[in-house]
Amino acid sequence: MTTNSRQLVEGWQGRYYEDFEVGDVYKHPFGRTITETDDVWFTNVTMNTNPMHFNEVYAAETEFGERLVNGTFVFALAVGMSVIDVSANATANLGYDEIRHHAPVFHGDTIFAESEVVELRESSSRDHVGIVTTELRAFNQDDEKVLSLQRTPMVLKREFAEPTAEQPVGWPEGVGTQPEDVE
Repeated sequence: MTTNSRQLVEGWQGRYYEDFEVGDVYKHPFGRTITETDDVWFTNVTMNTNPMHFNEVYAAETEFGERLVNGTFVFALAVGMSVIDVSANATANLGYDEIRHHAPVFHGDTIFAESEVVELRESSSRDHVGIVTTELRAFNQDDEKVLSLQRTPMVLKREFAEPTAEQPVGWPEGVGTQPEDVE
C-alpha cells in the first residue's frame, strides 16, 4: 500500500513505574551469541588476570577443558539485554543482589534473558520515581540457566517524563523531524 502522507509516530518509550506489576515476566528481545573476541576484549579491558579466560593451554587442563567466558561479561550482557523492558526510563540503579552463576558459559553460546517483577514500591524520598525490583535470569541456547540476580532500579513515573512523538525521552527539543516537516 502506498501513502503520500507522513506523520510522527511514537516509538517504544520503555516502561514507566505505573506499567510494572508484580508477577509480570518480560522475555527480552534479541538473543546474543558471545564470541571469543567479546570475551578477550572484556577480559583485557577489565584487567581480569584469571587464565581461565585467556590461556587456552591452561584452560584445556581444567575440568571444563576450554576457556570460560568472563562471568562479569555475562552479567553485563544480561543486564544490558533487560534495559529495553526494565530500565529504559530509570534514573539510577540502586543495586544488584543475589548474583549467581549457575553454569559455565563458553565462546559460541547464545544468551537469552528474562526479567520477572518481584517487588514495587514508591520512593520515600523522590516523588518522580518508583522502585522496581526484578529477578533477571539468563539462559543459554540449551535452556540451561547460566545466571540469575535481583536488580533494583528507580524508574520514572510517566507524568514526570511526558514523552511525545516529537520529543521522546533523551532527545533535545527541535532535533530531527518536527511536526511542521510532515504536515
